[in-house]
Amino acid sequence: MSRNFELLERVAKEGSLNRGGMPEILRPPIPFPALKGSAKEEIAKLVQRLFFRGGHDGGPKIVSFSGIACDDRSSWICARAAEYLASQADNPVCLVDANFRSPRLHTHYDVGNRTGWAAALTTDGPIRTFATPLPVKNLWLMPAGSAKPGLEANVGRCRARLTELREEFDHVLVSAPPLAHENEATLMGQLADGIVLIVEANQSRRDSIRQAKEQLEAAQVHLLGAVLDQRTFPIPEFLYRRL
Repeated sequence: MSRNFELLERVAKEGSLNRGGMPEILRPPIPFPALKGSAKEEIAKLVQRLFFRGGHDGGPKIVSFSGIACDDRSSWICARAAEYLASQADNPVCLVDANFRSPRLHTHYDVGNRTGWAAALTTDGPIRTFATPLPVKNLWLMPAGSAKPGLEANVGRCRARLTELREEFDHVLVSAPPLAHENEATLMGQLADGIVLIVEANQSRRDSIRQAKEQLEAAQVHLLGAVLDQRTFPIPEFLYRRL
């Protein structure tokens, strides 16, 4: 995998999610855990290494975030990265929920979901009319929207809309579906400047990770890096850091 930034060792050990034994399609939405402590530090490192490794103008502009088989944490990581990035930016940043299968960002930010990315793909109008400014410095949200258009049938339209977003915003972070469920995750990675793969420690199987990597390589998607989420430490963390 790409080594453009190190694996994120510990995103939110605080506020771990209880997945239970429910099938994914029946699992109710789980509130995003708060960002604090070492999780906040790791998100800051992720943003710096991903977007600013070549200076403020040298990194990717549009980045897609996808998990392997479950998108709960990839949405959270994408949202937190967007918040931190917006706090460091001089101009607005846009967070796009492109996960029509399981949209979550509108619930997290308590905004409507009647219009958004789906409407932008199927109707005309300035791209900002489909986004909502959030009470977070420089951050806008484009929810998924209530409709569920197939991205494969709207590739040209999606490319055009991403071009508009590129011109309107400093950066665009896209919360995409998990790679194991949707071709749309791969397509979004192709249309963006690259993809960040979210790998869950003790959950994502090695074979699934390898298949996801091969899937992206076959589609010529630029894999910007991977985030290792929910890692635990068998020894106290302060000792681990000294090893």
